[in-house]
Amino acid sequence: MKGYLGIDVGSVSTNLVLLDEDLQVHASVYTRTQGQPIAAVQRGMDELVAQFDRPWRVEGVGATGSARYLTGVIVGADAVKNEITAHAVAALHSVPDVRTVLEIGGQDSKLILLRDGIVTDFAMNSVCAAGTGSFLDHQSQRLGIPIEEFGTYALRSEKGAQIAGRCGVFAESDMVHKQQMGYAAEDIIMGLCESLVRNYLNNLAKGKEVVATVVFQGGVAANAGMKRAFEAALDTEVIIPDYHDVMGALGSAILAKEYVERTGRTTAFKGFETSQLDYKTSSFYCKGCANNCEIAKIQVSDEVLARFGSRCGKWDIDAPSGNKSMEPVFVVE
Repeated sequence: MKGYLGIDVGSVSTNLVLLDEDLQVHASVYTRTQGQPIAAVQRGMDELVAQFDRPWRVEGVGATGSARYLTGVIVGADAVKNEITAHAVAALHSVPDVRTVLEIGGQDSKLILLRDGIVTDFAMNSVCAAGTGSFLDHQSQRLGIPIEEFGTYALRSEKGAQIAGRCGVFAESDMVHKQQMGYAAEDIIMGLCESLVRNYLNNLAKGKEVVATVVFQGGVAANAGMKRAFEAALDTEVIIPDYHDVMGALGSAILAKEYVERTGRTTAFKGFETSQLDYKTSSFYCKGCANNCEIAKIQVSDEVLARFGSRCGKWDIDAPSGNKSMEPVFVVE
């Protein structure tokens, strides 16, 4: 079977998806990055292979996420794309008439506006924790309630507690105050969901036209309380796709298929056995000019696979040839 592999490596989660030629999902993995993107990708590849019920020949590989360049070198990606592009493509594949994409991950959140299948505007928040999934994660630990149960608790609430949402520190202080006042856990949790939604809309949607059809994706979309809070704030139905937690990987797999079919190139995929290799990463600062670029280096044993990070391309190395080049070995946008 011919397949297309998509990998999305973020600061919190690493996701992998394998699609067939008809863009149907045959295997998917959602795992924690835990500050070790290379190990997470290797672990994810092993978990993906464990789901196979037949042999697969990977025809194309796409990478996205904050560690997409690193991932591209490790696995041999054919197309390396930014998260906005990957999530938009996945949303269009899942819900063809989508016009607004709400995406909330562990460390950042995104708003993507589409008109007639084209991205017309977007916004990202990677600064304030109060608008990301880590905000709910942290509060779940304080409340002693697993984050997986937040949605169940929130739906029990008839009216969420009013909790400040402009800042994670103030929100936590406000939550403690509500606990001391005797508010029920379900009302506090629903209040936290509503607080996160207010923060998201105030920071990302300000001045933008958020219209139906609305799709909600990312790991936080698993929280039914967040869906309820968004629907109340936007006064419209919010659709959660089947593979909402791995949409970045899904989009990157679709982009990889489009790329190899458009160019006719053979995939650069290094095979699933790369999960067994011992990769080492290091970095150094170039003193050649005032830019003081930080250069990242990836190697296996004594072989340098790639270097990247310089603005001028002085230190860039083509992988796997090892030749210096001003051009990357994969498509980067």
